[in-house]
Amino acid sequence: MLFIVVLVLMTAIELWLSLRQSRYVWRHRDAVPEAFKEQISLADHQKAANYTLAKGKVGRFENVFGMLVLLGWTFGGGLAVLSGLWAETGWSDMTIGIAFILSFFVISSIIDLPFSLYRTFKLEAEYGFNHSTLGLYFSDLLKQMVLMIAIGAPLLWGALWLMGSAGELWWLYLWAAWIGFTVLMMWAYPAFIAPIFNQFTPLEDQALKARVENLLSRCGFKSQGIFVMDGSRRSGHGNAYFTGLGSNKRIVFFDTLLKTLSEDQIEAVLAHELGHFRRKHVIKNMVVMAGLSLVSLALLGWAIAEPWFYQGLGVTTQSHAMALVLFMIVVPVFGFFMHPVMTALSRKYEYEADDYAASVSNGEDLIAALVALYQENASTLTPDPLVSAMYDSHPPATLRVAHLEGKTA
Repeated sequence: MLFIVVLVLMTAIELWLSLRQSRYVWRHRDAVPEAFKEQISLADHQKAANYTLAKGKVGRFENVFGMLVLLGWTFGGGLAVLSGLWAETGWSDMTIGIAFILSFFVISSIIDLPFSLYRTFKLEAEYGFNHSTLGLYFSDLLKQMVLMIAIGAPLLWGALWLMGSAGELWWLYLWAAWIGFTVLMMWAYPAFIAPIFNQFTPLEDQALKARVENLLSRCGFKSQGIFVMDGSRRSGHGNAYFTGLGSNKRIVFFDTLLKTLSEDQIEAVLAHELGHFRRKHVIKNMVVMAGLSLVSLALLGWAIAEPWFYQGLGVTTQSHAMALVLFMIVVPVFGFFMHPVMTALSRKYEYEADDYAASVSNGEDLIAALVALYQENASTLTPDPLVSAMYDSHPPATLRVAHLEGKTA
């Protein structure tokens, strides 16, 4: 009953917030905010509003559908049926457990496929952002499935082995293994996984490269290189980021970003990203996530031996694999109410990164870059304040620009 009540409450809040966002954006659709009137045209402002409204409409269908799918997996008997099918193979408990969990993920991806296709080839295409083809889309999907099995199978084997062999403190050992795996993936991702999906070529613009290297030197940041990613192959959205750990740290620019911003603006955006590095936001986020995962696994370690944990979620089969799947279903539902806390923390980090960028680069260039990116990505300048506080990892445009203007005044 607790799970059902929280799931329904979460869905109701999501729908209410989405409708609230739509009403707010619609009310402010016909006037560009005063701070942006010189940079953003009314046509672009209305395009961003329409894009936001369209995404909200699809999102509401996904919210309701997602709730029904969760109820189908649990009280509808979906997990019980899937577990029973694998049990009939006669394989070992370990093999059945791995197959059960992986098939759950595969089926979940297939269930979500219609929404993903609609977003990519209808919604994103309608607003000029989709550059992908069906062939590329399904090629990416196949690669993701292969990676999930190749990486997930041994990871699940280790998790299930620890759960069955490490005694009552298995959850602590599993937590340590998970943290180790996370760090390993952060190190390996830019060099071995990201290139499977995108091409990364060294930055060829020598003038821009010299400016970037000078900025990196001033900020004390050493990386493996400065790369341009072929983001335009799939989408018109632009971005920049740094990724990796240790010797595998990389600076990555989307090719769409390089076409949108001037050299001064690109340097300012990179200074913001380096601000996250200098203010140790990556490490702080890792510590927070490590603490949350430790608490979650400790709760699972307590609940795993309790019959009510399974029966209360609609299944009768008690197994380590079933416990993991139920855990992965339950955590996002209850974790939904942590969104405002995590969002507030993320916004704090964004302000700190902006402050750093203004101190080592030009704050006015960063403002110009942010406005250009809001325009290029059709991001609404008028989100509902409550909805933004709930979901948005970055502060709204008006607050962020006002904060930067205070630093550059």
